[in-house]
Amino acid sequence: EPTCPFCRQPASESEEEVVKNIMKRANANDPVAMLQMGLRRCWSGDHDDAFRYANKAAELGDAGAHFQLACLFGEGKGVEKDAKKKVYHLEQA
Repeated sequence: EPTCPFCRQPASESEEEVVKNIMKRANANDPVAMLQMGLRRCWSGDHDDAFRYANKAAELGDAGAHFQLACLFGEGKGVEKDAKKKVYHLEQA
């Protein structure tokens, strides 16, 4: 049976419960959960929130979050397009 990567309990069956569990971890300053929320927000088109979550995860040292920020800066989604910031975050990743 699949388990939750955060709490090792049986995996949630509903999307609502999955998001609730990720938010619980994000609120506890878990950078992996913050990145997951940022990616979910990005996929849904909410690039402002995607940036906010990815930025916080990057501040906590998550390399994947730095890569996500590089993509956002490179495409100008949720932020002004900025090649220098894109390169910076790629180097951090």
